[in-house]
Amino acid sequence: MIAPSTAQAHQIGWIDAYRLRWKRRRLLWRSFRSRHQLTVLADRTAQIEPGDILAVTTLRNEATRLPWYLSHYRRLGINRFLIVDNGSDDGSVEMLRDQPDVSLWQTRHSYRDARFGLDWMTWLQMRYGHGHWTLMVDADELLIYAHHDTRDLHKLTAWLDSRRQAAFGAHMLDLYPKGRLGSVDYDPETDPTQAICWFDKGPYRVRRQHPMGNLWVQGGVRERMFFADDPDRSPTLNKIPLVRWSRRYAYVNSCHSALPGHLNHEYDGPGGHAPSGVLLHTKFLPEVVGKSAIEKKRAQHFHDPDKFAAYYDGISADPDLWVPTSTRYSNWQDLERLGLMCSAGW
Repeated sequence: MIAPSTAQAHQIGWIDAYRLRWKRRRLLWRSFRSRHQLTVLADRTAQIEPGDILAVTTLRNEATRLPWYLSHYRRLGINRFLIVDNGSDDGSVEMLRDQPDVSLWQTRHSYRDARFGLDWMTWLQMRYGHGHWTLMVDADELLIYAHHDTRDLHKLTAWLDSRRQAAFGAHMLDLYPKGRLGSVDYDPETDPTQAICWFDKGPYRVRRQHPMGNLWVQGGVRERMFFADDPDRSPTLNKIPLVRWSRRYAYVNSCHSALPGHLNHEYDGPGGHAPSGVLLHTKFLPEVVGKSAIEKKRAQHFHDPDKFAAYYDGISADPDLWVPTSTRYSNWQDLERLGLMCSAGW
């Protein structure tokens, strides 16, 4: 595991600064225009109060994960959920529409053409998240951090505010079972980390990119299993999911990077010293085997989907990802000892 440079200053030339400023404005403008693609199904945004922490999510057919997703984030202190459904037909809409803390929109427009849902979520953050701490996560991502079992997000964000820190980064950690992916039994009402509890503790590569100053973290099980011959195409594992939002902010690539660039420097990745957490990634629940063939056909998750056909085929083959060096997930303390998160004295 390689930590990035600890240099605090990130100097860029005036030309790059000018280009990034206009890039941010273009992203905000296209997000503003995307509001016409959303149909409201349940609007409880009038209930948002000052100090509320908001979660923003785009999903499709996540009925299996939604019970624990909602339970986990309610326990962490999320007050309101702003969710965009992208054409679910598995009961997700009906489930979410009945939740008293969920505002729900639906669209059948292209997820890929909407910057993989970012345009829709950025609009919701612009409209409702200004001045709030907002958490952008997928339904298969469970944020944890030091003391998350005893200190909720309100305590964490108050501490971040006291440090004048506007963002909190996290390493996305893929969890998987021991044995074939499709062989695991899973009850949607239970913690998925009881069913898929193994991960790769490394190696992870950490690079900081110019000119935005964002990290690029790669490695782990998906690279080991599916991208060993071309590691530069393996998934990006760094995210900045928790931000005290301003309507002037914009995510650029999922929440892997953001503008203005100072947000990117609040996270220095695995092995770094900035406060950070882990997003437990529950992608590899048993349903992923059947879903991979569907998503390969839909071609909505990559800029050039044809280049990732072998990735989908590899998951559809129902592999066993476990190896003797796999590490069992137990608690946040173990992840901090491994350098995958940092409490920074919190």
